[in-house]
Amino acid sequence: MAITTTAATAARPSGEITRPQRIADPAPLGLGAFALTTFVLSAANAGWIPKGGDTVVVGLASASGGLAQFCAGMWEFRRNNTFGATAFTSFGAFWMAFAFLVTFNVGKIPPAALPMALGIFLLAWAIFTAYMTVAATALSRPVLTVFVLLTITYLVLAIGSFASQAWLTVLGGYLGILTALAAWYASAEGIWAATIAAHAEG
Repeated sequence: MAITTTAATAARPSGEITRPQRIADPAPLGLGAFALTTFVLSAANAGWIPKGGDTVVVGLASASGGLAQFCAGMWEFRRNNTFGATAFTSFGAFWMAFAFLVTFNVGKIPPAALPMALGIFLLAWAIFTAYMTVAATALSRPVLTVFVLLTITYLVLAIGSFASQAWLTVLGGYLGILTALAAWYASAEGIWAATIAAHAEG
């Protein structure tokens, strides 16, 4: 049986000091996990990683971009942050879906259908990211920069897939690298602020 707040307070020994429960900000974790995975995949798209070596991103997509971001989203729900919860949970799910797609599904898609299938997949994420970008205008400039760059990256990659133009995939790779750098900065900014605040309190 759940104990209500009133009952729990009455059950505490007299004189016990109660402190509000605090949860660390999960945003730096979510942004850092997103940045790391995006950087490696974008490096592959940009041609920095030789063909065949790009599968290195699958593990990151499952664990860092996927699981770590998804957990960050769950913690944002606990902090009553709708934007953070929606963003981190969704992009964590994106990376998990990407890992499943690469591992189990791409080989089953007929070659003639692959450009359209991947294009639609990327376009759907571009639409989601675009309306999240509108909401991000109320947030910090680094976070807004991440969402603007990510929307453009998804659109360029989607168009590249639809048109089967490799140079657009390369361009999307470089845009993704810029997105990752922006996300790393936003993550670092959150870490620095939290560390300074904790040091000041301690």
